[in-house]
Amino acid sequence: MKSLFPFALTTRDITVRVSVSFLPEQSEPDRGRWFWAYHIRLENEGAAPVQLLTRRWLITDGRGAQHHVEGEGVVGEQPVLHPGKSYDYVSGCPLQTPTGAMKGSYHMLGADGEMFDIAIPEFPLIAPAIAE
Repeated sequence: MKSLFPFALTTRDITVRVSVSFLPEQSEPDRGRWFWAYHIRLENEGAAPVQLLTRRWLITDGRGAQHHVEGEGVVGEQPVLHPGKSYDYVSGCPLQTPTGAMKGSYHMLGADGEMFDIAIPEFPLIAPAIAE
């Protein structure tokens, strides 16, 4: 699993795994635009279902500029994760630099009505060097 999702973090029996890919076909380095896709897998290793309500991202570009992104759900959904099950989604991130990083958190609702946050591990955004 580590080779498919090299970045992982567990909070309160919920594991967030991340893999990231640079997308050269959607990037335009000569125009200062680099684009990555990231694949997130949420795994519920607990005994009760939980629902993902909101997300919060901190995106840092190669110059150290930070951008905060907050919103409901992920890719238009607020999934319920049942015990022993997982949920996957893919999204993307553009930057104006060839390097950067992302990290964040999900705000969750437990079956008992308790709200809590789970951490998204920090992962790098690094465009490969292009030899001319």
